[in-house]
Amino acid sequence: MKIFITGGTGFVGSNLSKRLLDQGHEVAVASSSGKHQGTGKGPTYITADTTKPGDWQENLKDADVIINLAGRSIFHFWSESYKKQMYSSRIDTTRNIVDALPEQSQAILLSASAVGYYGDSGESERDEGAPAGSDFLATISRDWEEEAQRAAGKGARVALMRFGVILGRGGGAIATMKKPFSLGLGGPIGTGRQWFPWIHLEDLLDAILFLMDGSALDGAFNCVAPGRVRQEDFAKQLAGALNRPAFMPAPSFVMKTALGEFGKSLLSGQKAVPKKLTEHGFVFRYPRLEGALQDILHG
Repeated sequence: MKIFITGGTGFVGSNLSKRLLDQGHEVAVASSSGKHQGTGKGPTYITADTTKPGDWQENLKDADVIINLAGRSIFHFWSESYKKQMYSSRIDTTRNIVDALPEQSQAILLSASAVGYYGDSGESERDEGAPAGSDFLATISRDWEEEAQRAAGKGARVALMRFGVILGRGGGAIATMKKPFSLGLGGPIGTGRQWFPWIHLEDLLDAILFLMDGSALDGAFNCVAPGRVRQEDFAKQLAGALNRPAFMPAPSFVMKTALGEFGKSLLSGQKAVPKKLTEHGFVFRYPRLEGALQDILHG
């Protein structure tokens, strides 16, 4: 199949491209920088600012599958300017994708979202039928999904992938946290009691392919592992897997003062469950955090 990926040079996109190429698919990747890694057989790279209409949209007309992963990282100080970039990189890109689809499209649109859609859920479990929250990340996720859903009106099958924190080798959250934890400087954030929705990269890639191949799979899907943990449990298990202590908590007031609105978002959590994936028969390779960390750090 012909597959077009936005945000395809990021941590998820680059690994996904390799999987798809190994399966014999034809892959085109839109990249804002025009930079990519790797040699030999690979995807076709298209330099494009996907937040703006342009020639890159021509690639969507004959794509069998569009996988929309574009979005500026949330791991950044949220100035008003950067918040606008976070929003535009997701919503404007998705709007431009849908606008470029032909009427009576037969394409499959797999569009990223996040479990941040639910806002801070406290102790309440959140499956895909739960309502959206009201904070900034929830607003982005809601608007992001609404733009993607417009593709269904053109005949496309739309699956919305609400990602949890992605854990894997060579990037993602582990790459960010491994150094301080290796130095014995890791620990819980705030009280550590907030729920920490996570997923192993390999399970996420499997889930994307599962949604791509399932002709009846549409709507929202929580892409999170079934083994739920609180943030303090995650910190302890990560430190334990690295044979290091986890006694350096980041107090709530420090997070809010140093990181502002982003710091406040780290103090919230979602008790999200992968209800629809499991109901449709998806099987996780790494359903529990201990096994996931052992594979990532010592596999």
